Amino acid sequence: MAYVHLEVETRTGVGWLWLARPEKHNALSADMWEEIPAAVSELSAAEEARVIVVAGKGPSFTVGIDIDMLSSLQPPGRSQTETRMALYREIRRLQGTMSSFANSPKPVIAAVHGYCLGAGIDLITACDIRLAAVDSVFSVRETKLALVADVGTLQRLPGIVGVGHASELALTGGDIDAARAERIGLVNRLHPDTAALHLAAQELGEEIAANSPLAVAGTKAVLAAGAEMTTDQALDHVALWNAAFLHSNDLTEAMAAYAERRPPHFTGT
Repeated sequence: MAYVHLEVETRTGVGWLWLARPEKHNALSADMWEEIPAAVSELSAAEEARVIVVAGKGPSFTVGIDIDMLSSLQPPGRSQTETRMALYREIRRLQGTMSSFANSPKPVIAAVHGYCLGAGIDLITACDIRLAAVDSVFSVRETKLALVADVGTLQRLPGIVGVGHASELALTGGDIDAARAERIGLVNRLHPDTAALHLAAQELGEEIAANSPLAVAGTKAVLAAGAEMTTDQALDHVALWNAAFLHSNDLTEAMAAYAERRPPHFTGT
């Protein structure tokens, strides 16, 4: 499928989704909000891609929502109620764009360099793993624009960095550098430059892709479900999951490969 400001490719088991509007620092235009779920769906369905990496072309990951698009978010309506309902539906649609990363059955790695502002935080917090270059700058920028962040940051960020750090970032709208982002757990690891970052994202993706697709998808699903459960509920959930999916061709292959001292070849069945 052809996209306006996105590019999709697959490299050795890893699907790459590129934000490709470099002249605008990958500011998320209307077409990008519309097409990101389709691109994620395409990679989620691709057998040759077992992991997804989302990255940015040019000098930055993304500076967030395109300001021109933001200024136009006033849907028409015949009354104030209709206008407000239309805006509510539009916000929910934009939330769905970011949730497409969280809802993919495949692990999603965010590879961040340069600016990651506003909606960029919404995006990366919907991913499973976050890597960054040392030049990265992060900001929950909405407060400085007289907005309440509304497409995922306030819901996901506290679970990643803790309520205190999330509150400070969201209430000030200030910038933090990559070193602090790593210290507070917003990113898993830092890399010296963009080239090293993208190489590391590919290598990490390949390491994950070498595992059983069933086990990887199950682990992502169980982690997500467990976040909303008590420990006992989460234990029961994973017991039910494995009761349904433990006996697979991949498990048989894993045991055979171990006995034969060879790398396993998993098929996801």
